[in-house]
Amino acid sequence: MNIMSDERPVKIQRALLSVSDKEGLTPLARALVELGVELISTGGTARLLREQGLPVRDVAEVTGFPEMLDGRVKTLHPKIHGGLLGRRDDPAHRRQMTEHGIVPIDLVVVNLYPFEATLRTPSVTPEEIIEQIDIGGPSMVRSAAKNHHDVAVVVDPADYDAVRQELTELRGALRLETRRRLAGKAFAHTARYDGVIADYFAQPPGGEEGTPRFPHTLRLQWEKVQNLRYGENPHQLAAFYRDAAGSEPSVARAKQVQGKELSFNNLLDANAALELVREFSVTAAAIIKHNNPCGVATDPLLVESYRKARATDPTSAFGGVIAFNETLDEATARELAATFVEVVVAPDFSPSALEVLKAKPAVRLLATGPLGNMSGAAPSWLDFKRIVGGLLLQERDLGRLEDLGKLRVATRRRPTPAEYEALAFAWIVAKHVKSNAIVYARGGARAGQTVGIGAGQMSRVDSVRLGAMKAQSPLAGTVMASDAFFPFRDGIDEAAKYGITAVIQPGGSMRDDEVIAAADEHGLAMVFAGMRHFRH
Repeated sequence: MNIMSDERPVKIQRALLSVSDKEGLTPLARALVELGVELISTGGTARLLREQGLPVRDVAEVTGFPEMLDGRVKTLHPKIHGGLLGRRDDPAHRRQMTEHGIVPIDLVVVNLYPFEATLRTPSVTPEEIIEQIDIGGPSMVRSAAKNHHDVAVVVDPADYDAVRQELTELRGALRLETRRRLAGKAFAHTARYDGVIADYFAQPPGGEEGTPRFPHTLRLQWEKVQNLRYGENPHQLAAFYRDAAGSEPSVARAKQVQGKELSFNNLLDANAALELVREFSVTAAAIIKHNNPCGVATDPLLVESYRKARATDPTSAFGGVIAFNETLDEATARELAATFVEVVVAPDFSPSALEVLKAKPAVRLLATGPLGNMSGAAPSWLDFKRIVGGLLLQERDLGRLEDLGKLRVATRRRPTPAEYEALAFAWIVAKHVKSNAIVYARGGARAGQTVGIGAGQMSRVDSVRLGAMKAQSPLAGTVMASDAFFPFRDGIDEAAKYGITAVIQPGGSMRDDEVIAAADEHGLAMVFAGMRHFRH
């Protein structure tokens, strides 16, 4: 018989259980015993099973060797791996197993030493880290997965219920389709595990200054969330993946509580909106269209932050993606329901807000859980840009200006306290606008508002003009932020026509003197941030 085409269910008669994460194991083990399966186990797992009144054989009893070397050697033995790797349909394999007293093992339930969690433990020593490198566990997982036509392997406690149900349904057997799926998951599990260990060894010991953060070989693990209807355009296939190790609040880990299926473009815009409002420690709202902000505001009242953000550019806000950094309340939900929106992202939604938004069942609602803000987060630091045949990797732009009062004032006039607040607000928004980015704003701190946004133009002066053109109210008295320096004075001259009073920009142009002179001629205050925020 060709075992590669044999799709018979495999009867589970003997199972080896050895887990670090013991959550949910007992119900599965009990179901196995009730189906007449013999349990084999090690150390703490065996103790747990016995405490639950379940019969279990120690691995040492099977192998004839005790656990040794502080537990480093216990399952690395022919009577374990022979029981996993022996092909049941191969007469030679069966003969050799009988000759050497090797009994088949039909199911392996293993999860590995918590190496990654140990890395994150405060004050952990190199010796403690090394001891969390599992050897026997990955070996058993790989042996079982390789021989998945005869052996099932479970590495994820999330699979316990489904496995138990299928075992009950098939009276102690598992389908080939299930065994193959579990094998694929097992190899992905050990690949990720080994990748984390390899990354650890790629760093010089001690975490000294100058430690390289970009490994010679880049290892990434992403888990599939869902297939998408299509990509940026209907003729492009697409799927959504998330970082398997990620824990930062994000759209990728948000719970959809209402609405149609998320699209590729919905996810891009929702991410952009959420990243923007996370910058603020005060109540904020951001409206995104085509990955650019078209309105951002802060206000003590959530509903007012949304109204002010929408007022920046009501036309573009139509069909936009909106993010808030506080739980959505009923008043804001009613305001949202009065306009066509695609997606709303918030830490949570009050019951009364959900009741209001039920009237808009197509609107996608994403609840992220508590956000904090970027300054208090421990975020993932990687940012990727894909090119054909390659990948560009950089640190994520988490740069912030905590105290604008310490920045260099390039002009004769210093900004007023009110202008400093407005500049701080405008600078945060400019960081999230596609280059060349210009942001006109007023207010600041707890009551800031964008007035006009110029995004994505090939020349900076055109972004200055576009932002003014998009403004729905006079720009007189507003401030202006630029994500990069002004290469010529024309951008300052143009903005001065609209009545702005202050500018924040990185500085660093060969013509800074001309740009400063232009600002002085117009009576503007200008500060140099010393930091650029290109966003291509």
